[in-house]
Amino acid sequence: MKDTSHHDERIAKMIFGSVYPHYLARIEKNGRTKEELDQVIEWLTAYDGTKLQQLIDDKVTIKAFYGNAEMNPNVHLIKGVVCGYRVEEITNTLTQQARYLDKLVDELAIGRKMEKIMRAPKL
Repeated sequence: MKDTSHHDERIAKMIFGSVYPHYLARIEKNGRTKEELDQVIEWLTAYDGTKLQQLIDDKVTIKAFYGNAEMNPNVHLIKGVVCGYRVEEITNTLTQQARYLDKLVDELAIGRKMEKIMRAPKL
């Protein structure tokens, strides 16, 4: 995999609240809701709606957003290509975490069922 250190640093410094409206616009354009987006973010990071809004209002960076998150133990089940990279092959942990959410937002936008997006265990 090519060196992406500059790209990784840029992601780390981004403000999560500046990215969130883009996620929201993407999913709403495809008939999904803010509640569904927040549910996916909560599954990934354990941030409930109140905490999520606080982090957006506080203008936390992507680094702080994921640095304090309790990532879901099933996050390793998220696989596929987003922004030209296989998420399971990204070596920078922070970039990988950010791309996990990108991948989940993509799945939400294309109409995938919530239980599939949130990697519900098979019974």
